Amino acid sequence: MKVKMMQVGPIGTNCYILEDDKTNKAAVIDPGDEADKIAQVLQKDGAEVEYILLTHGHYDHTTGVPDLKKRFPDAQVYIHQADANGAGSTLYPLAGQVAGLKHYKEGDSLTLGSLTIQVMETPGHSPGSVTLRVGDVLFTGDTLFCGSCGRTDLRGGSYEQIMASLKRLGELEGDFHVCPGHDRTSTLEQERRYNPFLMEAMRG
Repeated sequence: MKVKMMQVGPIGTNCYILEDDKTNKAAVIDPGDEADKIAQVLQKDGAEVEYILLTHGHYDHTTGVPDLKKRFPDAQVYIHQADANGAGSTLYPLAGQVAGLKHYKEGDSLTLGSLTIQVMETPGHSPGSVTLRVGDVLFTGDTLFCGSCGRTDLRGGSYEQIMASLKRLGELEGDFHVCPGHDRTSTLEQERRYNPFLMEAMRG
């Protein structure tokens, strides 16, 4: 398994390329902008793009999807249904822009070559926020950050929900690499020890 991170768009959203090194199959997670830049990395790797996966529907995580889908028309685009219904909204702009948009939910899993991508519903930053679990890696979107958590003051946000989601992540057994939607990566054990929001959630 290989994970490549690049920052895209005006506010530096983390876009991840997840590759199964056994089959060269790939998933693009949160292509927030700069589809050309993302496509160049994929083409250089000779990757076969199976999925475009979204941790949530905010524009800074989804802007690059339509152009990327044109470049890789066979790729399946997945988002939680709660974040897919915002056509015309600057917050949730994706619905209506991508034909054949698919929805995933709690407990779903996707096969990427020899890898299994598990979907965990982790609402709070947005109603349809999910965390994608692959082996010992968590793609947490804007739910869990290094030292912080996602804001809850946007439409559909809920502090109570994000606290429940953080508690759920914190109670996962073992350690994980945390790949968030912004800023630097971390580990779950580090966040359990030093992240004040995760610590508050786990006390609840």
